[in-house]
Amino acid sequence: MKKTILYTFIGVLFLGLTAFSVHKFYMAVYQVNYAPEKKMLQITSRIFVDDLNKALEKKYNKKMYLGSEKESPEGIILLKKYFSENFFIKVNGQLKTINFLSKELEGDVLVCYCSIKEIRKINTIEIGNTILIDWNSEQQNITHITVLGEKNSILFTDSNKTGMLKY
Repeated sequence: MKKTILYTFIGVLFLGLTAFSVHKFYMAVYQVNYAPEKKMLQITSRIFVDDLNKALEKKYNKKMYLGSEKESPEGIILLKKYFSENFFIKVNGQLKTINFLSKELEGDVLVCYCSIKEIRKINTIEIGNTILIDWNSEQQNITHITVLGEKNSILFTDSNKTGMLKY
């Protein structure tokens, strides 16, 4: 009888620790759209702000408060620096400068808007994205790319940090 109670207790404990545990999902979504009439790439990123703050804190050894009342101008500067170090786009083999335009908070997601100007034609586009991957190897960044009506997606992970598309 004691063994039955012990086995039941161990079974319930095991199920309680495994079946009901919360596993956080680490995903950010990026959208890259080519606007030929404006000769530009429009880039939107959607990143969980708590994860982004933790990554910036780890990288720059400073407490970050992006998306809150405590947000500082220095935090925005470090956010732009982090993006420039961890996200790049090459068009037709040439590295392009990404202009950080603005950001806004939607719930617990920080939405960042960027652009690349002077894009006349796209034959190839290469994207590198390690945002948050340096902080958490489970991070996944999915990037949806639309060029002249053609839609593609690239999944960036710890083992796949760059991707190229040909048009």
